[in-house]
Amino acid sequence: MKARVRYAPSPTGLQHIGSVRTALFNYLFAKSVGGDFILRLEDTDRTRSSDAYVKNLYDTFRWLGFYWDEGPDVGGPAGPYVQSERFALYREHAQRLVDMDKAYYCFCAEDKAAKKDEAADDDASADAASPSGFGYPRTCRALDPAEAGKRAASGEPHVIRLKIPLDGVTAFDDILLGRIEWKNADVNPDPVLLKSDGFPTYHLANVVDDHLMGITHVMRAQEWIPSAPLHIIMYDAFGWEPPKLCHLPMVLGEDGHKLSKRHGATAVDEFRKKGYLEAALINYVAMLGCSYEDGRDIFSLDDLARLFTMEHINKAPAVFDYVKLEWFNGQYIRMLSDAELVSRITPFMAEAGLVAAEPTEAQAAALLAAAPLVKERLKYLTDAPDALRFLFAEPATPPAAEMLPKKLDAADAARALSAAVGLLRAVDPSDHDACESAFREKAAELGLKLGDLLMPLRVAVTGTKVSPPLFQSIAALGTAKALARAERAVLALLAAAEEGR
Repeated sequence: MKARVRYAPSPTGLQHIGSVRTALFNYLFAKSVGGDFILRLEDTDRTRSSDAYVKNLYDTFRWLGFYWDEGPDVGGPAGPYVQSERFALYREHAQRLVDMDKAYYCFCAEDKAAKKDEAADDDASADAASPSGFGYPRTCRALDPAEAGKRAASGEPHVIRLKIPLDGVTAFDDILLGRIEWKNADVNPDPVLLKSDGFPTYHLANVVDDHLMGITHVMRAQEWIPSAPLHIIMYDAFGWEPPKLCHLPMVLGEDGHKLSKRHGATAVDEFRKKGYLEAALINYVAMLGCSYEDGRDIFSLDDLARLFTMEHINKAPAVFDYVKLEWFNGQYIRMLSDAELVSRITPFMAEAGLVAAEPTEAQAAALLAAAPLVKERLKYLTDAPDALRFLFAEPATPPAAEMLPKKLDAADAARALSAAVGLLRAVDPSDHDACESAFREKAAELGLKLGDLLMPLRVAVTGTKVSPPLFQSIAALGTAKALARAERAVLALLAAAEEGR
């Protein structure tokens, strides 16, 4: 049988790292065995579901670069792929369970415990487990089915509840965790399948959809384990073979708690805005709790799909390490061609007001010339505007104090910078070796360290003490502009020296 897996998010929030990892593991498994990866929107929570979150879902995965074979936007043989478009199927199957005496009508509309129970059963994140004696007291389970059917047919408000076995255990084999057994007495007593308004609860819709869509494997977070016994009981009630289950370890912050907003950017949009490359994020997320080939860190998406196996998933929780992700991002930035890097940093340069959204010919040429200067230094794409600002905006002459090397006063710095100006008039900044040799000789002649000679020039030309390689930066800027900035800086240093007398 061809493997079929699904990613089934509820569009009630932005896509975050934990969700993306679940989707990615499902995708990688499907591709590793020649199966299908399916998207299903579980939008039965009509209060919190939003079209904006659906758009965020599509935008996120288009950016990440891996996509589903079947889904609401691409179609497929098992559609529709949006639960709100499948309500007739859920009502039909809930009624089928009633007809098989596996479920029953419940008329406890005013019962507080029943109301609370109905609301909980509609929460996709709620546990299906319940301590003994808690939950709905099964009041209507003892009603005569024929009489209950007449009351329902007459229009009396009701829900449909699943009959949970009163004793025994429900067991299932998890691919990762092994045999798991659950006392039926600890399963939520007779959960609601179909609400009084005719809407399905999460559990009914989930089971019916997985069966009708031919899902063979369900890979989801371990927090869903308490839902598994209820689902297995429902599969047995229908007489269906359940899919194989694999509950994935959680992703934790470095403090050992579940990854959340307090740990930094967990919404994928935030990683994008902060200048991460999608390939770096995918590479890192794929390794959260899973191993591939020893001795390697960098994997393409095709590599990951070829090497992925469920057996290599770890049982222990994975820890999200931002330092490691930063390293991955730097590696992927350095693998870009200069033209690719320019394409990636241009939106951030435009947002900073340094180039047009569609760069002019001169701006595009300057960006391409500057790309090699910063490629080895960027940790994030968002570092580019600060690193390259000096090429696209005229900096103010820095305060004299910012141009003073250690142990040199303003007068000494002015002499050093004047000497550097003289050298700039005589050397070609594009000849790095010749420039370094000339400046090294001049530093020795003046009794200075090379850094003390270069530092005032660097600050004067780029506006910062930390910049791309100085001589290449001057070559990219143009000697005339560099000299003009340096000469203004000499005057500022001389004025500071005069004030200090």
